[in-house]
Amino acid sequence: MSTRSAHKWIFPARFRAGTYGWKSSRLACQRLREAVSEIKKVAKKEPDLAAEGAVRLIEKLWPALEHVDSSSGALGSAVNKTLDQLLPVIINAPADANTRQKWLERLWHAIEDDGVDYLGPVGDRWGEVCGSVEAANQWAEELMPTLRSYWTNPNPGNYFHGATACLSCLLMTGRHEEMLDLLALDRIPFWHYRRYGVEALLAMGKKSEALQYAEASRGLNQPDSEIDHACEEILISSGLHGEAYRRYGLRAAQGNSYLARFRSVAKRYPMKDASAILTDLIATTPGEEGKWFATAKELELYDLALDLANRSPCDPKTLTRAARYYLDSSPEFALGSALTALRWLSEGWGYEVTHVDVMEAYDRAMDVATRLNRADVVTEQIRQLVEANDNGARQFVRQALRSRMPDCGNDNSPVT
Repeated sequence: MSTRSAHKWIFPARFRAGTYGWKSSRLACQRLREAVSEIKKVAKKEPDLAAEGAVRLIEKLWPALEHVDSSSGALGSAVNKTLDQLLPVIINAPADANTRQKWLERLWHAIEDDGVDYLGPVGDRWGEVCGSVEAANQWAEELMPTLRSYWTNPNPGNYFHGATACLSCLLMTGRHEEMLDLLALDRIPFWHYRRYGVEALLAMGKKSEALQYAEASRGLNQPDSEIDHACEEILISSGLHGEAYRRYGLRAAQGNSYLARFRSVAKRYPMKDASAILTDLIATTPGEEGKWFATAKELELYDLALDLANRSPCDPKTLTRAARYYLDSSPEFALGSALTALRWLSEGWGYEVTHVDVMEAYDRAMDVATRLNRADVVTEQIRQLVEANDNGARQFVRQALRSRMPDCGNDNSPVT
């Protein structure tokens, strides 16, 4: 009996058709992570067996997840991450041509049956999954007539699920001119397809044309940030760092936070002064200066950080954490952070704020003030801050500080 047939996988039993119900998104995401871990563990010693397992899991994704509510986007992200990790396992497996062809047929059936395009990333890298120029050529020949007929059909709204698979195969085989001619048939520029044209032009050594082609891909509902990133990469690869930064660097900044956006730019332009990058990024978000507080703090630009936090709203909890962390190393900055936290709390800013958050900000301010021998001055500053007017947020803050400052205000009405 072969190793492949003897191996007992755990994940198939967890991905039977209809296994997951409408509210099973979290469980499904967990099972995907476990399945990937299982397959990657096998890949360390038996890459072909791991690739077989990856194909098997991909086949099961849509039948198993069909009924799950994916509106939050969490499941879609988990599937994309799963495919990002499994596709290299299949692509790099040292399988013979017959085995790989069977994998391709199974994966193609899964793509055809996929009801919500979960498996789009598989088609996007189809040329690589083919494993050889010969196989990619065969698939390109099979897919091109269908794609051409869809793109030349005068009726709008035609969609062919094998479009990117065809373009990926043409790119893999070096049939660049054919690909560009085929892309020219698509009447509406669509970046998801035209990015292959950019890759083809780059492979042909035509960087200037690739840049123009990418720019011409802009339009309604097209991802400008992705196009900016592609254009930026072309200029950087040409050694034109200054032009890349000026035209695309700030717009192409990506990340889940403002600090992550800064780091992405700084990483691509290590020759540029970090404070200059931050200044340029701040200018791109007028009215949101406070959100760059953490970045300025990270760069030890403490005066700038406090200035930003006072120019526009900044999360009070972030400010309080800074006050706690910098109590010893930079007490002036810690004091400014704590007072600014109280200011925004008094103006109603903050997510799920409680009395504990208010008292924490106050305690940090007074800790620093005591060390700096300014307790009386800071106490008066806080009193003036929370008694400035009678809005609901200030009433909330006054009630929270009643135990710390008994004579703070005279409002006894409950705040909800």
